[in-house]
Amino acid sequence: MSWGTELWDQYDNLSLHTQKGIDFLERYGHFIRDRCKIETEYAANLRRLVKNYLPKKKEEDDYQYSPCRAFKLELNEVNDQAGQREVIAENLTANVLKELNILVKDFKEDRKKYLQEGARLMSTLTAQIQSLERARKAYEKAFRESERALENYHRADADLNLSRAEVEKQKMNMTLKTQQSEEAKTEYANQLQKTNEMQTLHYHTAMPQVFHQLQELDEKRIKNMRNYMLKSVEIERAVAPIISQCLEGIEKAANDVNEKEDTLLVIERFKSGFQPPGDFPFEDLSVAKSYDSNTQLSQTATMQPIHNHLTVKGTVSGGKIKKRVGIFGIFSSNKNNVPGYGDAAKEDCSDLPPNQRKKRLQQRLDEIQAKIAQETAARDALMKMKGVYEQNPALGDPMSIEGQLNQSGHKLDKLGTELIKFQGYLDDAIKTGVGLSSPSQAQRKAPTSNGSSVRVNSRRSSHSGGEESLSRSASDSSVGNAHAQAHKQTTSPSTPQPTHDSTNSPESGLGASRTSLPGSNAEEYDVDELDAQPPLGTCRALYPFDGTSEGSIPMYDGEELYMIELDQGDGWTRVRRMSNPVEGFVPTSYIEYQLFDT
Repeated sequence: MSWGTELWDQYDNLSLHTQKGIDFLERYGHFIRDRCKIETEYAANLRRLVKNYLPKKKEEDDYQYSPCRAFKLELNEVNDQAGQREVIAENLTANVLKELNILVKDFKEDRKKYLQEGARLMSTLTAQIQSLERARKAYEKAFRESERALENYHRADADLNLSRAEVEKQKMNMTLKTQQSEEAKTEYANQLQKTNEMQTLHYHTAMPQVFHQLQELDEKRIKNMRNYMLKSVEIERAVAPIISQCLEGIEKAANDVNEKEDTLLVIERFKSGFQPPGDFPFEDLSVAKSYDSNTQLSQTATMQPIHNHLTVKGTVSGGKIKKRVGIFGIFSSNKNNVPGYGDAAKEDCSDLPPNQRKKRLQQRLDEIQAKIAQETAARDALMKMKGVYEQNPALGDPMSIEGQLNQSGHKLDKLGTELIKFQGYLDDAIKTGVGLSSPSQAQRKAPTSNGSSVRVNSRRSSHSGGEESLSRSASDSSVGNAHAQAHKQTTSPSTPQPTHDSTNSPESGLGASRTSLPGSNAEEYDVDELDAQPPLGTCRALYPFDGTSEGSIPMYDGEELYMIELDQGDGWTRVRRMSNPVEGFVPTSYIEYQLFDT
């Protein structure tokens, strides 16, 4: 089927049809252009979305749980999908839109050329038809005039009244008109033949060729329209496997979400290692009644002077603070021993619960071991390089490596020292954790402990003056060794250690009445000296404390105690029982207190 034969008389309609076809192709190009823009914006929005929901540095700890890890993987896959949308936009722009715009421009130029040729052919045919019409009219006019001239001649020849000259004139006029009619007839015949030939050529050859060119143009447009649509599908299908892999990655990440594993992670992350508090003991108020009345009278008489001597830190006088320095130097009021005043106070992680402390110290040990391995590898490389230089001095000076080897050796020594130190911290944390979390102990350490150093009770007295003197001599002679050992291996433990306060211990032979401390290995306390320290306030135990270490006293959860001396920054508070005149130290984080009004 050809437009030239079937649509030989539809030049105007074909002209309009081809124009609409090119306009439609151009519109499809606009669609591709807008789609590329949307794909690019979609990819940019996806990347922005991923960026906004990526975990911040402070949130990285939460991304150890499987849902968080899965979500992070999904973000990565979505980011990859954004990249594939960008690939689609780029390929559509380069392989479809660019070619399509060039093709539309060529189609417009070709159509214009073909239509101009068809218009020229039609104009030529129209001009020829007009010439034929003029020749026909001239022939018709000449023929009519010839007929009239012949009729006039016959009329004149039949009229006997006319002269011969008149008859000859009519005859000559008839002959002229007849000759002109024949010439017009011949011209008309020539124009008719020429017009018919041109018309035949126009409708069977010239215009069909133009229509065929327009038909090819339109078919090419339709064919390219199909090809561009298929190419668009191929471009998107090319990235479909990658997008499918992204979806499979998201599916795999979702399947990796494990609620049981996350439950164990939560336990591992937040487990403190403490045991739940034990049962509340029965408190016999009748026993404490007589003592409460006496202590209230003493408290009323001495409360004002005590508060007048409170220092800026909220405890007793500065001289009292200085006297609390123990043989290990752990009661010092130096800020370096107070949590929050330096890195040394927290490098052993003693401010963390036992389980978290062990976990943090183990991480630190892993880091140190990794650094040691790295530094060892670097030193081995330097040693090899030095050996090569010694064998072939032309390559370099072996002495140039010596400085680097020395520096590497110092680093390894330093790392080894840190490894031993933190291993000691870990061993101490394990021992402390076992002591605190033993099922046989009805106690629980507070969630956070502010004390990184230990303070002991100075009220313990010996059974006799000789024993006390012997104990003091042993303590004083071991100050240096114990202090070095404490800083070399472990930091201060979380519970009081069996040491004596060198300043607050009562002198032997005072002859003061003494009482035994229940549950504390029958340690004896100076009642007279206890009464000499009026309470600063009251406190209530938040957690049970066994007080097995020397210098501490046990307490049960919810027990009411008197505060004798406030925490001086080492995490321990000095308290006295209300039921009997026994005092000692308890962890500050285990109690809540209320000071008396001044």
